Amino acid sequence: MAALFGVGATTAAKAMTGGAKAKKEVVGDIITDQDVPLFSGAVKHGNTLYIAGKGAHVEPFEIKAHTKIVLDNIQKELEKNGSSMDKVLKVNVYLADLNDYHAMNEVYRGRFGKNPPVRTTVATYGGVPGDSLVEIDCIAALD
Repeated sequence: MAALFGVGATTAAKAMTGGAKAKKEVVGDIITDQDVPLFSGAVKHGNTLYIAGKGAHVEPFEIKAHTKIVLDNIQKELEKNGSSMDKVLKVNVYLADLNDYHAMNEVYRGRFGKNPPVRTTVATYGGVPGDSLVEIDCIAALD
């Protein structure tokens, strides 16, 4: 049985990496702090795309407007890197105020197709960095 599991795990790993050894590839902007790299905006690894949190640091300061801006920016980043909203596997939503949960969901609803990704939503203590009312990151499949 262990040998069978080992074959299955190896096959699954090869499927995720396209048969080659996967390596990290930065495909988004590298954000710096005082000329020191802080984080990457997007990273590919094998057949997976990781997109850093996107916020809407603009007026109006209204949750529906900010949610739409953030989701539109995520969609652009996904498509630029060969994925789509339908291929998103995991989403994290960070709200500056938990009272915005239902209004955020009104805009979020349906954006990821008929089979939405798994999602975690939290309200952050002290708010989202910058002036955004919401920040969203995600993990998506590439194929």
